[in-house]
Amino acid sequence: MIDTYVAIDLETTGTNPAEDRIIEVGAAKVECGRVVSTFSTFVNPQISISPRITSLTGITDEDVAGAPVIADIIADMIAYTKDVPILGHNVIFDYSFIKKAAANSKLEYAKEGIDTLKIARRILPDVPHKNLPALCEHFKIDPGKSHRALDDAISASKLYYALYAVNPEDLVIDDKIKNERDSLMAMVLNYSVKKDSPITPAQKKYLTALAQYHNVAVTVPIDSMTKSQASRMIDGIIGQYGRIPVY
Repeated sequence: MIDTYVAIDLETTGTNPAEDRIIEVGAAKVECGRVVSTFSTFVNPQISISPRITSLTGITDEDVAGAPVIADIIADMIAYTKDVPILGHNVIFDYSFIKKAAANSKLEYAKEGIDTLKIARRILPDVPHKNLPALCEHFKIDPGKSHRALDDAISASKLYYALYAVNPEDLVIDDKIKNERDSLMAMVLNYSVKKDSPITPAQKKYLTALAQYHNVAVTVPIDSMTKSQASRMIDGIIGQYGRIPVY
């Protein structure tokens, strides 16, 4: 198994890194099972947090109002995970959001990762539920505040050690890599990402006029929108209310 890594977890406005945004980051640097430092912050997503996400995480618009935006901290996040693998429960989810944010800031981010969800699926086939709270309950791990980033990151690290204790000698992912690595080792994380293009001046002008004409409240700061987000909002307003008449 890997002795040194950064356990990481994100809370987000949804599950799609192309459209949703990070609202909290939690990371813990672990050496030989001991947390030696942590990195934790709210992140201002510049959009409203849905009631569903607030119900799940307890994080409100007020919590993130004064927090940094992701562009202000992404370089620090990358630096914090430098030279070590990242660990998480379904770690590709967290990696995809970080890589997207890095690309938007013109930064490179390529990592190896340890996925406790994949490990659990391999060695605990008879355990019916393999989400992080369920596995913490299975192993009697105190989860702290579930669906809060730092607590979930530390819980995933504790789970890693609990999974290792189940059967440390027979933990391979599949036959294709049986002779290369076992499932407790870090694997290269793959996620293709494209940098977002900002809203164009023409989109900004038209969206502003369209919202004003139909008296539609735009809850997302228009200046912070991407080109694709602006297009979706324009299409949505037109689909519901129609275009601005041309006389």
